[in-house]
Amino acid sequence: MVLQPSERHYRDWSDRRWKGQESRVLTDRLQSPADPRRSVNSVMLADIISTVEFNHTGELLATGDKGGRVVIFQREQESKNQVHRRGEYNVYSTFQSHEPEFDYLKSLEIEEKINKIRWLPQQNAAYFLLSTNDKTVKLWKVSERDKRPEGYNLKDEEGRLRDPATITTLRVPVLRPMDLMVEATPRRVFANAHTYHINSISVNSDYETYMSADDLRINLWNFEITNQSFNIVDIKPANMEELTEVITAAEFHPHHCNTFVYSSSKGTIRLCDMRASALCDRHTKFFEEPEDPSNRSFFSEIISSISDVKFSHSGRYIMTRDYLTVKVWDLNMENRPIETYQVHDYLRSKLCSLYENDCIFDKFECVWNGSDSVIMTGSYNNFFRMFDRNTKRDVTLEASRENSKPRAILKPRKVCVGGKRRKDEISVDSLDFSKKILHTAWHPSENIIAVAATNNLYIFQDKVN
Repeated sequence: MVLQPSERHYRDWSDRRWKGQESRVLTDRLQSPADPRRSVNSVMLADIISTVEFNHTGELLATGDKGGRVVIFQREQESKNQVHRRGEYNVYSTFQSHEPEFDYLKSLEIEEKINKIRWLPQQNAAYFLLSTNDKTVKLWKVSERDKRPEGYNLKDEEGRLRDPATITTLRVPVLRPMDLMVEATPRRVFANAHTYHINSISVNSDYETYMSADDLRINLWNFEITNQSFNIVDIKPANMEELTEVITAAEFHPHHCNTFVYSSSKGTIRLCDMRASALCDRHTKFFEEPEDPSNRSFFSEIISSISDVKFSHSGRYIMTRDYLTVKVWDLNMENRPIETYQVHDYLRSKLCSLYENDCIFDKFECVWNGSDSVIMTGSYNNFFRMFDRNTKRDVTLEASRENSKPRAILKPRKVCVGGKRRKDEISVDSLDFSKKILHTAWHPSENIIAVAATNNLYIFQDKVN
C-alpha cells in the first residue's frame, strides 16, 4: 500500500479558523495569560489530541483532545469535477464535551481530557457517540438543522412572549430554509460509578449496553439508565498493599454480546463470558506468553504491560500492544501469540533513559485495517509502523509537515542502530521522544488512516491512480 496525504493533510489545533466555527469563549480561556496548561514547546497542552475514531461507515472521523473538546470531520462527497477529492475530511462539528471538575471529598482535580470516543451505528439522520474523561461518560447526539419554524402565535420573531390581548388572528407556523447548522447535544450523562480513572469504553454488539473500565473495575451500562450500572469485573484486593496488577484496556467481542476481553499491566489477557456468572472475576480463557529468562531485566514488568487490546473485525483474533511489540492471539490458543511484531526493538538499549524521562510509560494504541490483514501502531519521532500479516513485510512512515505535501508519496524511513549511517537513515540517538504517535485510526473499509501527532491530525490515503 502506497500512502499519500490528502490535500488537507493536517489540522493545527492552535489555529481555530475552521469555517467560522471558532469558539470565542473557549479561545479566550485557552489563551489567557494565567492558563497553567501551556507547554514548553509553545503548543497548548489543551490542544494535544488524546483519541481518534472513525465511525462505522468511515464518513465521519472524531478526535478528542486534552482540553475536553470533540472535533468531528466529515468526508467530502465525490463529484464529477473533483474525482480525487473524496479522501478529504473537513470540519463538521466542534463542541466542548467535558469541563474540568473538582472532587471535594477526595480533594482531587478531574481533568477534562477526552480519554476515549466510541461511535454508535447510525440508526436515523442523527449520529451518536460516547465520550469519556477520567470519571464521566457522556452520550452525544450530533444532528443537522437546515430549517427553522416561523410564524408563532404566542412569540414574536425574536422569541419574546407576546401579550395575549394583542393576538387577534391565528397563524399557522411554517418551516423556512436556513443555513445548515450542526448541533451537538448531550443525551445521557453516566457519572459517579468509577473510583479510579476510566481507561476504556466499548459498545456492545447488542447496541443496548456498553462497558466502561477503570484500573480495578469494569462496569456494564444500559444506554437508557444513567443512575445505575452493573459491576462485572472487580480485581480490587481487600488490602490495597496486595495489589499486583491493574486493568489497562477492555473491549467487547464484535459479534457475541456476552463475550469481552480485558488486559492487565502484567501482560496478560482475560476472556470473560457474562453467561457464566454475573460477576466475571473468573475468566473463561487466560492468554499469557511465558517470559524468556534470558531477556529478564529491571524493565521487564514495565515493558510487558499491555496498553491496548483490540478484537479483529472477524472476532477470531485479539491484537495487543505492549511497549516494544504488537502481538496477535488466536482465541483458540492461550499459551502464546501466533504472531509477534517488533515495533521499535532498537529502543531496548535506551530503556534506562526512557525510564528516566517517563517515556517508558507511554500508552501506544494499535488498529486493524478493514480486512484484518494489516496492523498499524505508533512510535517515536512521529513514526508509525505498518505490518502486513500475509507478506510479513513491515514499513516505517513519518507524519510531519515537511513530507506531507498534497499528492506527495510517503517514503519509508529507517532507523540506524550503530555503525555507518546511510543518507536516508536516522540514528537512534537523534530520535525525538517528545514527538510520539500514540493514537491512530483506520477507515473501516478503505485504505485511509488518521494519525494524531501531538496537536496535528494527519489523514493519509492509498495512492489514487
